[in-house]
Amino acid sequence: MTSEIITPVELKKMDPVFGQVSFDNHEQIVFCNDKDTGLKAIIGIHNTVMGPALGGTRMWNYANEWEALNDVLRLSRGMTYKSAITGLNLGGGKAVIIGDSKTDKTPEMITRFGEFVNSLSGKYITAEDVGTTTEDMDRIHKVTNYVTGISESIGGSGNPSPVTAYGVYMGMKAAAKYQFGSENLDGKKVLVQGTGHVGETLISYLRKEGAEVFVSDIHQDKMENMVAKYGAKIFTGTDLYSAEVDIYSPCALGATINDETIHKIKAKVIAGAANNQLAVEAIHGQILRERGIAYAPDFLINAGGIINVYGEIVKYGKDQAMKMTENIYNTTLEIFNFADINNMTTQQAAMQIAQNRIDQRKKENANK
Repeated sequence: MTSEIITPVELKKMDPVFGQVSFDNHEQIVFCNDKDTGLKAIIGIHNTVMGPALGGTRMWNYANEWEALNDVLRLSRGMTYKSAITGLNLGGGKAVIIGDSKTDKTPEMITRFGEFVNSLSGKYITAEDVGTTTEDMDRIHKVTNYVTGISESIGGSGNPSPVTAYGVYMGMKAAAKYQFGSENLDGKKVLVQGTGHVGETLISYLRKEGAEVFVSDIHQDKMENMVAKYGAKIFTGTDLYSAEVDIYSPCALGATINDETIHKIKAKVIAGAANNQLAVEAIHGQILRERGIAYAPDFLINAGGIINVYGEIVKYGKDQAMKMTENIYNTTLEIFNFADINNMTTQQAAMQIAQNRIDQRKKENANK
């Protein structure tokens, strides 16, 4: 008799949805397929206790469907806690479209995706994310009202990236206040990884304050543009994570703080716009704490974007959005203090406060 040896990864994939750690009790997962347009998308609705699930649509050329599913589950879960910690009456959702946004995306594909969003009758509200644009949201708006981040010319709040960047900037200043005793970033060395819309606006804030900014991006032309426009410097070292900087700001894709990188990091503050920066929250959050590195939870400080588009739902303008986003500074300091008092990581502290708000709302809903 012979027995087949099954690896833990293979065993995990026998339950590709409910068995995933990232599933985390999602309410609904919608698989969207359209042969005519080539659309292959997944919508993750994590939690709607606080309100409808709002989150952007990411278009990315994933290596496989498993990777896409894991990403949408992690991202939609993060949106639940992002809205809760920010005090918005929204749940958590996210969507991913599988494909290269530069070569595969067509107007017909985006329209068809909008029709899938509309079929959920408002349980999920979409917005832009990596690989999608305000123009895409405008197109989706033609087939559904359940979309935010549409152009200001048709009543929307426009591109949320500048507000997202402002929130990250506020969170970074708060983390600097906690770690260095001053929020002043003048003269601080900051490494910004990723120079997209959010990264670029963050760089502009940092340079105006006098920070010495180093940039890293997979696109050479983008880095050169940051040098020309803002006086940033291109990081030329051999290893990004062991750079001699004060602050590391991941503003590209997530999970850059992982087993391979975490012990290399020399920065004393981590504050960036990327989602899911900790590959394994419990493990890597604790290591950062033990190493004395101040980590500003990503889902807290990158919440400016959702604050901005939430205004389209509850009808407040850009000024109010910026004022609410500025408060991320105070919330970030509260999280650091809460973590110290309760002997926990900042990630755990932020998650606990967010979960408490969700649990309280669940009780209130049950008593209605």
